Order: sequence, then C-alpha cells, then structure tokens
Amino acid sequence: MFRRREPVPFAFVAEADAFRSNVTPPPRERAGVGRIVGRTLVGLTVVAGLAGSLLLGVPALEPSQSPGHTEHSQATEGR
Repeated sequence: MFRRREPVPFAFVAEADAFRSNVTPPPRERAGVGRIVGRTLVGLTVVAGLAGSLLLGVPALEPSQSPGHTEHSQATEGR
C-alpha cells in the first residue's frame, strides 16, 4: 500500500490542544421563571401520559377468559 502525502482530513482534531484559546466563553444565561415552569409542565405532561397509558393498557393485556374455557363459533360446530 502507498501512503498519502497530503494531510488526513480532520487531522487538526488530534492537535486541538496546541490551538486551545485563552478566551473564556460568556456565562450561561439563567433560565427565567417562565422557562422553568414550561419545562416542569412538559415533564409532568410526559409523566402523566406514560402513567395514563399504563392504567389503560394493563387491563387490556389481561386475558378476559379463563384458559380452560374457549368460545366456539357456530360455523365450527357440527349441525
């Protein structure tokens, strides 16, 4: 195999420490009351949806008949 003479794409990632900047980013903006309330309401809505789906879904998964008793249609009975 032959080696490529040009640098490999994204080789600068390996040398990232050499180009580290001394400029600090600005501080994060604090979330306001409205944003906190909105996030809380979204979280509560998701939790309520999951709880509601469990409450409605679990009874539907339970068998409604005992395993020994099975229904037969009239078409399967001999006349």
